[in-house]
Amino acid sequence: MARYEQEYYEPYIIIERRDSGVGSLLLGVALGAGLALLFAPQSGEETRRDIEEQARRARARAGRLADDFSASVSETLDQARSQVEDRLDAARDAVDMRRQQVTRAVEAGRLAAHQARSELERRIAEGKAAYEAGVTAARDHAASSRTSDDEHSTPVADTPHGAVPGAPAATPVAD
Repeated sequence: MARYEQEYYEPYIIIERRDSGVGSLLLGVALGAGLALLFAPQSGEETRRDIEEQARRARARAGRLADDFSASVSETLDQARSQVEDRLDAARDAVDMRRQQVTRAVEAGRLAAHQARSELERRIAEGKAAYEAGVTAARDHAASSRTSDDEHSTPVADTPHGAVPGAPAATPVAD
């Protein structure tokens, strides 16, 4: 005899989750009204009145639900609009702040460049003045040296043989 192994499976439950909505409510109301008609131990006239009454109540409930839903949607839209406007305002403020920072940075850069240029021009002017003063001093010194040399020098023809021009003359010694 063949031996069969039996597999035992544990039972499991599948749960589907759906959001309940207005459609489910209306379906429940309609089913409830239909079942009430089927199981009602009343006469036709009484049943019609009950149906009319239930229909009015269902219509009133549906109207209230529609108003509630409309108010809820309207409120949600208002909140969303408010949040979007707040975020837009915050973004505009951030852009304005960045624009002001960039403007200040550009102005600070211009001021620093102007100050650097002024400092450079001042230093160049000081360098030129120092150079010109040095050139003038050198010329004056050269000119005064030439004048002083001319005054202290004797002509070469007047110097004895072997004497250095501009050197003091030797005095004869008595024997």
